[in-house]
Amino acid sequence: MRQTLKFPAALLYLSVAISCADSEQTAQGSAPGADRPTIALVMKSLANEFFVTMADGARAHQELNDERYDLVINGIKNEVDLAQQVALIDQMIASNVDAIVISPADSKAVVPALARAETAGIIIINIDNRLEKDILSEYGLTIPFVGPDNFLGAEMVGTHLASKLAPGDQVAILEGVPTAFNSQRRTAGFRKAMKDAGMNIVAQQSAQWDQTMAVTVTAAILVQHPDLAAILCSNDNMALGAAAAVSQAGKEDQVQIVGFDNISALHDLIRGGNVLATIDQHADLLAVYGIEFALEALQSDLPLEDKTTPVDLITGTSIE
Repeated sequence: MRQTLKFPAALLYLSVAISCADSEQTAQGSAPGADRPTIALVMKSLANEFFVTMADGARAHQELNDERYDLVINGIKNEVDLAQQVALIDQMIASNVDAIVISPADSKAVVPALARAETAGIIIINIDNRLEKDILSEYGLTIPFVGPDNFLGAEMVGTHLASKLAPGDQVAILEGVPTAFNSQRRTAGFRKAMKDAGMNIVAQQSAQWDQTMAVTVTAAILVQHPDLAAILCSNDNMALGAAAAVSQAGKEDQVQIVGFDNISALHDLIRGGNVLATIDQHADLLAVYGIEFALEALQSDLPLEDKTTPVDLITGTSIE
């Protein structure tokens, strides 16, 4: 029998990860040098452990490469604060950074700001969430993407989930921000895995990558579909929220849950059987891959190609 969750603890786990400020900015490196470029890492929500881990990985890399570059780390308060992320890009332009490594909160809305950055001569590397190619084309931008195959990762964890279900079982999908490319690709990967296994997708709703919203959305889905067998969550924050709602409804032994990101907050739930699995896209390395790409671009005029980074299935066996 799966462990019973303490609902408030699951819901509030990450609430202390950030302050009430709209953004956080930290500088890494010794005194600025004329020959050492400055790279800005612009991330999404610092309330999400995934991006805290990403920032930690970037800091560790800079400390090992202090003679090569200086690092400025930025993050926004929540996943949908697009205006703040645009403001951070403009701030980096004003600060005359040499490169911006960005995990965009939206695949379209930040492109005009990135066009301003390129006009200012700043190298741009896109990580984590791919920018929309058609919008980039409208602005005449060619920005390399460094990140995981989100479709493959979602299909992988969805296929693992399907192996624990029976054809015809009812499943639901919790999307992230619908305009984000990574959310779209994860949803598509989930849907393919469920369709291939003969599952019945009875609900697909956005919880905006947010743990609290996922509690509310999941609770409503459980009322509408009392025979629900599984929930596929596009990130682990939403998986935490879904697990809390399932526990509150007393359906831990009925509803399987999978996530995406492999944040440590989910590990105890995976060990306890409240969450079946997640996907590790190696948050600690994603920014590092982007930074290395930026350094390469600063040293060469050759165009950079997109780079696909690893994804791995994480189950109870993987984390024991």
